[in-house]
Amino acid sequence: MKKNENILVIRFSSLGDIVILVPLLRVLFKTYPNLNLTIATNKKLKPVFSEFKRLKFFSVDFNNKHKGLIGLWHLFKELKLLDINRVADLHAVIRSYIIGGFFKLSFFKLKRINKGRIEKKALVRKKNKVFRPLTPTLYRYSDVFGKLGYPVDFVNHDFPDKLSMPEKLIGKYDHKEKPFVGIAPFAAHIGKIYPLDLMQKVVGYLEKKYNIFLFGFGKEQTSKLNLWENAFLNVYNCSDRLNLYDQIKLISNLNLMISMDSFNGHLAANAGIPVITIWGMTHPFLGFSPFLQPDLNQIVIDRNKFNLIPTSVYGKKIPKGYENAFRTISPLTILERANKILSTKHHQNQ
Repeated sequence: MKKNENILVIRFSSLGDIVILVPLLRVLFKTYPNLNLTIATNKKLKPVFSEFKRLKFFSVDFNNKHKGLIGLWHLFKELKLLDINRVADLHAVIRSYIIGGFFKLSFFKLKRINKGRIEKKALVRKKNKVFRPLTPTLYRYSDVFGKLGYPVDFVNHDFPDKLSMPEKLIGKYDHKEKPFVGIAPFAAHIGKIYPLDLMQKVVGYLEKKYNIFLFGFGKEQTSKLNLWENAFLNVYNCSDRLNLYDQIKLISNLNLMISMDSFNGHLAANAGIPVITIWGMTHPFLGFSPFLQPDLNQIVIDRNKFNLIPTSVYGKKIPKGYENAFRTISPLTILERANKILSTKHHQNQ
């Protein structure tokens, strides 16, 4: 049996890529009882890791005390005080290279993710595109831990028990008369956002039979979601009413999540909830699909008509003539898949 160890996990952003980590952490803690982890990441995401008793959360602050090279040196010194034994760099960006360099100079064992940048570039380029599925990000993460001496097998993964409903929803939604459907219609880039007028049709149909919960961030998204809540009877906008921890609790009680290639889809998949992902300028082949979700739940733009997809890793690039490519995905396609999932008793939360 291995001695007690504390591995530092570095993954500063983006939100969705950090949330992808959760199933791996579950398997690591289950497989290695003497393993502890410290994750250095975005302070907003602390609730995502609340289920782990052997994980310490370290908030990075690149706007202030950890800004610039001097700030990174201070970050290294703060992390070094946490009794770190080894380092897993799951980000492989300039900041993590610098932090990792400090640790290596101090004779720490460090392993770094292979992000497959060359393969991804071949998958998103216009000419000579190599269209094939790449290694999922979750397995790239697990490879790093294998190199540190902690191989994992995802057959050993167990989903946690369903969480209690948020207090704010008890009374109205704790007695489940209709299935719960989450809809997260936004993403970081416009190339990953299904047209809102089409998504409104999805909401309008589903709310007749199901309770709909809307997820978003910030004032602009909240105001748009409020319009839907006001227009429909069985729609509740969570974005400005529930903090992230309460949203996670609610998500664990959903029967289905409909999301873009984004953060909320991963939160739901990590809770064992069926997730329909609607892909725009990105594609499942890039390796960011939600955990254990079947191909049938991945709704993509027809590449026979738009063969440049995926156009970029994060959906930033919309080529000329692709502005309306998303509209080739009919709301009916989404609804048919949603109804199929919701009519299957196996997926109903009792």
